[in-house]
Amino acid sequence: MGTAAIGLAFNCSLEDASPRLVRATQLPDTDQRGFAFTAVGTAARLNGALTPELYEVLRAAGPGRKSIAVNAVDDTLTFVPFRDLPPWLKRWAVYATVRDKLEGWWLRGEDAARRVWQAVRRG
Repeated sequence: MGTAAIGLAFNCSLEDASPRLVRATQLPDTDQRGFAFTAVGTAARLNGALTPELYEVLRAAGPGRKSIAVNAVDDTLTFVPFRDLPPWLKRWAVYATVRDKLEGWWLRGEDAARRVWQAVRRG
């Protein structure tokens, strides 16, 4: 069922596939649900939009790094214009961008401190 959801995303219109994709994201098997969320991401890639029901499925799954929907959310943020996103996903996009930027700065600072420490130890 999960892989069939990906086929739906490729072969059906978004409006026709949406109810089936929503049902597929509710499957009890984690692997099949993963394929269903991959299909949601694929639908976002192909159509540049999602239906309100699919946005709600993404919201229910959670957009965080440990969510089963993390790749679908990333695809949505990449391929759906920012102005077309629902408000909760716009907030998430801003939060994730700021978090990633701060994490990058932290890692660069940590790396610089390690290099200085190594130079001091050698010196």
